[in-house]
Amino acid sequence: MDMAAEKRELDISNKTSNANSNNTNLDQIIDSSPPLASAGNDTSNKEAEERQARELKAGLHPLKHKFVFWYTRRTPGVRTQTSYEDNIKRIVDFSTVEGFWVCYCHLVRPSSLPVPTDLHLFKEGIRPLWEDPANCNGGKWIIRFKKVVSGRFWEDLVLALVGDQLDYGDNICGAVLSIRFNEDILSVWIRNASDNQAVMALRDSIKRHLKLPHNYVMEYKPHDASLRDNSSYRNTWLRG
Repeated sequence: MDMAAEKRELDISNKTSNANSNNTNLDQIIDSSPPLASAGNDTSNKEAEERQARELKAGLHPLKHKFVFWYTRRTPGVRTQTSYEDNIKRIVDFSTVEGFWVCYCHLVRPSSLPVPTDLHLFKEGIRPLWEDPANCNGGKWIIRFKKVVSGRFWEDLVLALVGDQLDYGDNICGAVLSIRFNEDILSVWIRNASDNQAVMALRDSIKRHLKLPHNYVMEYKPHDASLRDNSSYRNTWLRG
């Protein structure tokens, strides 16, 4: 991790973690993880408060939300939703600053991931599927990057999401990094596509936090449109 990344950690907490920075292969993390738990519904406020109390007592720094990293190794040429859902693997979850850095520092860098691959970061209780109850009425903002710069923008987006730095954060479900042959694609998934104010404010917030150059174009697509054409990134609209 470079010095710039270490400084950006301050956006999450005023204290740094003692995370181990050794990298391991993402497939090894999946294979060695405990049996996958069901994502279930959103954690209740009472459960979240109890969890945060335990973490504070342990001297940790709780995040506002608990998050889960997921991994999908897509099969080229196969687009059925059933096969996609079968390929989604839950890697690890975290709910503290320290837990995040332990998880993040053990993930391989985007430049080393095979093509095509999706890496997902979602709030606990939300699966990275269009049909999930938290996603079905929502959509996503999409940004396409050259492969040489995608890793830096993905890290900035992850830190902003985990640190609850984006406007209308409660309307955000998660984010996805899609590794493709000629480009990499970042997308931010929102819960309610009908709230136009929240949708547009999130677009502007993403631009600010990622410091996007003016020549970058953001695209938008509702999840119901993705369900109709069985595609995440084709036929997008509402560019800005």
